[in-house]
Amino acid sequence: MRDRIEELQKQVQEMQVQNAEELEAMRIRYLSKKGEITALFSEFRNVAADQKRELGQQLNQLKQTAEAKLNELKEQYEAAREQADKQDLTRTPDPIALGTRHPLSLVKEEIIDIFSRIGFTVEEGPEVEDDRHVFGMLNFAPEHPARDMQDTFFVEKEEGVQKPDDILLRTHTSSVQTRVMTRQQPPIRVLCPGRVYRNEAISARAHCFFHQVEGLYIDKNVSFADLRQALLYFAKEMFGPDTKIRLRPSYFPFTEPSAEMDISCNICGGKGCGFCKQTGWVEILGCGMVDPNVLESCGIDSKEYSGYAFGMGVERITNLKYRVKDLRLFSENDVRFLQQFEAC
Repeated sequence: MRDRIEELQKQVQEMQVQNAEELEAMRIRYLSKKGEITALFSEFRNVAADQKRELGQQLNQLKQTAEAKLNELKEQYEAAREQADKQDLTRTPDPIALGTRHPLSLVKEEIIDIFSRIGFTVEEGPEVEDDRHVFGMLNFAPEHPARDMQDTFFVEKEEGVQKPDDILLRTHTSSVQTRVMTRQQPPIRVLCPGRVYRNEAISARAHCFFHQVEGLYIDKNVSFADLRQALLYFAKEMFGPDTKIRLRPSYFPFTEPSAEMDISCNICGGKGCGFCKQTGWVEILGCGMVDPNVLESCGIDSKEYSGYAFGMGVERITNLKYRVKDLRLFSENDVRFLQQFEAC
């Protein structure tokens, strides 16, 4: 029996487990009713009287060692399991630096959020469009310079021969507005964000693609006063409560009357600086009342309904908000530039 006790003592001290099943198997093997240590206690009654004292102490020591070892292994297993539960097993083993949203995305989402508070919903449309939705239904004359190859990217077909329904990359998101108006009767209150393309030389102030957010509201008795109030609300929410606006007469084929909107320079507070060219004002968008010809071409009765439209460049708003002077920075994916917006 002494040899058996010493053998089990060695086995118990070397015990290792990997999971709960192995831990339970060890307990059953040594300490259950039919376990090996329990069996030794059954045999102990047959030990000679002169050996009982010594073997009894060794047997009790073996049992205590086995219980202590099992408790130790149980604590180790539970601690490892708790640690494993805290780990994200979907993460890559390599450390990944914290990313950030692009400044244009930040500003676009803020614009959408501001107008959504006054009932505007978001509509999107294709970037590859046809002449009818981009120009024809928006009251552009056939000879309008915007249709020229110098301003618009046309998709050639039939060996470069252009036809009235030329396919092109949209030059503004107003094409989404025409699609909404042709499938939906007023009231209409939509916001149309998206990327647009124009055939321009790339520089610090211009690019061949940029981003717009355009708005359209059509209902009964919509007036220019409604347009001004909506734009004043937007300017104050975007640039601060002290922001002032002014509307200057302008011309757009799809609105009449038309205007361009300036805001008081948020850099100098309207006092005059290099950014606003000492005028105290900065242009941010174009707007106007929807031309009746546009309503009629989209199947809306211009005698019953009226509406307003506006459009702004997201890059322009971002320049004002974050004072980014070079448009090329938005598309060059320079990590040093993008890291500046981690806290936004």
